[in-house]
Amino acid sequence: MQSYVDQQNGVFPSVCSLDCPDQCGLLVHKKDGKIVKVEGDPDHPVTQGSICNKVRNMAERIYDSKRLTHPLKRVGAKGEGKFEPISWEEAIRTITSHWKQLISESGPESILPYSFYGNMGRLNAETMDMRFFHRLGASRLDRAICNAAGGVGYNYTMGANYGTDPEETVHTKLFIMWGINAVSTNMHQVMLAEKARKNGAQIVVIDVHKNQTGRWADWFIPVLPGTDTALALGLMHILFAENMVDTAFMEQYTVGHEELREHVRQYDPTTVSVITGVPVDDIYRLARLYGQTSPSLVRIGNGLQHHDNGGMCVRTIACLPALTGQWLVQGGGAMKGNKGFLEHNKQTLQRPDVLVNKQTRRINMNVIGSALLELEQPIRSMFVYGCNPALVAPEGNKVKKGLEREDLFTVVHDLFLTETAAYADIVLPATSAIENTDFYTSYWHHYMQLQKPVIAPYGESKSNVDVFRLLAKGMGYEDEMFDESEEELIRQALDYPANPYLSAITYEDLVEKNFRKAAVTPRFFENLPTPSGKIELYSKQLESQGYPPLPTYTPLVVESSYPYLYVPGPNHNFLNSTFSNNAKHVKLEKFPRLFMNTADAESAGIGDGDRVRVWNDRGECELTASVGETVLAGVVVSQGLWADTPGSKHHINALTPDRIADMGGGATFFSGRVNVEKLV
Repeated sequence: MQSYVDQQNGVFPSVCSLDCPDQCGLLVHKKDGKIVKVEGDPDHPVTQGSICNKVRNMAERIYDSKRLTHPLKRVGAKGEGKFEPISWEEAIRTITSHWKQLISESGPESILPYSFYGNMGRLNAETMDMRFFHRLGASRLDRAICNAAGGVGYNYTMGANYGTDPEETVHTKLFIMWGINAVSTNMHQVMLAEKARKNGAQIVVIDVHKNQTGRWADWFIPVLPGTDTALALGLMHILFAENMVDTAFMEQYTVGHEELREHVRQYDPTTVSVITGVPVDDIYRLARLYGQTSPSLVRIGNGLQHHDNGGMCVRTIACLPALTGQWLVQGGGAMKGNKGFLEHNKQTLQRPDVLVNKQTRRINMNVIGSALLELEQPIRSMFVYGCNPALVAPEGNKVKKGLEREDLFTVVHDLFLTETAAYADIVLPATSAIENTDFYTSYWHHYMQLQKPVIAPYGESKSNVDVFRLLAKGMGYEDEMFDESEEELIRQALDYPANPYLSAITYEDLVEKNFRKAAVTPRFFENLPTPSGKIELYSKQLESQGYPPLPTYTPLVVESSYPYLYVPGPNHNFLNSTFSNNAKHVKLEKFPRLFMNTADAESAGIGDGDRVRVWNDRGECELTASVGETVLAGVVVSQGLWADTPGSKHHINALTPDRIADMGGGATFFSGRVNVEKLV
């Protein structure tokens, strides 16, 4: 496969690497060997040439003057950010010599990889790195910070991450955007919904904050955080009571509909209204709108699962289309994620078979602060890549305290000197995705995409794949799996008969066209990978694991007496911590706000635009109050992970709990409580 690096001028196909469901097809313009413009690829069947502001300005990020160009070693105190340049040879030698010593003294489990999807390329996110750490015998990381709870919950109902094809949603007549700020995080679903709206579709948004998506909706329904399960059960109560269900569909394609019918009698609209804050009349109106409109689509967002009860919440909402038979209708159904259709051969790519000790400990990335400070067998070294835990992990002050340990040897591989890199002993410069060979699998649409390098690596930067090849060599590993090329790895990924939907995609296809669609059949629900092969309204598997077998509302943990439920959602111009260090994106967002209900603000003596202190027992931050009716009383919301610059107090994850959600080891970012006061 030929890259585009040697071509100095032209327009070249590419893929957006950001952790976003849309995974846009791109066209990268080069002049004299340098990227001068990034635009959308109009030939991409789903994204069709439209891209967000984040990607449009990607060239500025790639050529940012603050970007790392060579390896660094720390010469100041941890967190001070003082480094001096070293060679790659010295960096690899320093890292591997430390690790060899640690393995001899404390065993390989004293070393922990810490990564997530700062780059969604499958090779650079979870291939050579996994092979290396399995071979090393390092502690295993449960990468559960984002969609773990909801993914598991959805799978209990549907068996896998299978959902409606986004391209079919132009036919939808009712969209329920549930817990998703789609305008900021799934813009092409918004575009498809707009096409449908021109043909009469209605758009309902259910969320804790009237953000850009709430303002775009035909009807916005505010709900108290963590009560969405109760609202879904209240809708089911009415659907059954008023005979707005498709009994024939349930009898043929589900298990447990009779048990569910009896179970939801207790979730009457009056009871549900008290729990959720949604008026009784609105619950009836929503249920009837859903029960009487076809095709109807429920777009399930990520925010819902970041609660103590997040897994059960998503599992419950996923049951709704089965009650009304919407899976039978083009443009109907539900969508949490679609990555199941593009599931590839991860066993071959990651090689867990080379891990000698199959009982090697697992550490959940959501409790990294506690893990660094409290484990009886301590973590002695951490290798961080594709992630910035000092800013993104919950219990942020605890995380920073852990990173400050002088006996913790930390390596960070990144494009920038991030908040985490400031605590590192060795910092390695990373390539951008546009400099790599990789393949991508959307978790929203059904297309796999190929990335060919468009420009040469920036400075001395290296891809994750290349870094772990070097580390393997430095450790003396001679396994052939570390010598396999990117082409060989992609071919291995595609060789996966267990997923019939992947049969339509070959390596040659990707090289020729850059994107190919999975062979998804509209009636995939007829043969689901649940224990019963059907949609499981009643799950014996859940029951065997100690959960309620039927969808059930469980209140959030009452962690304190602080008066406000706190939800730190995403903003429009950052993606987690990515772009929070870019001046243009910061200027677009202006400053970090705390959205607060008018009645709460008046009671606390806080006016719109006042500076406020937000705090709990975990930490504090300072934000600017935005007072109005965008949130319910008793709820406060912030947006975005702002760079933790010296003198600022914007580190909102200093406030978030590191409790684990009900399923999948997921995070509970949105289940914390805070107090708020005006700063004098």
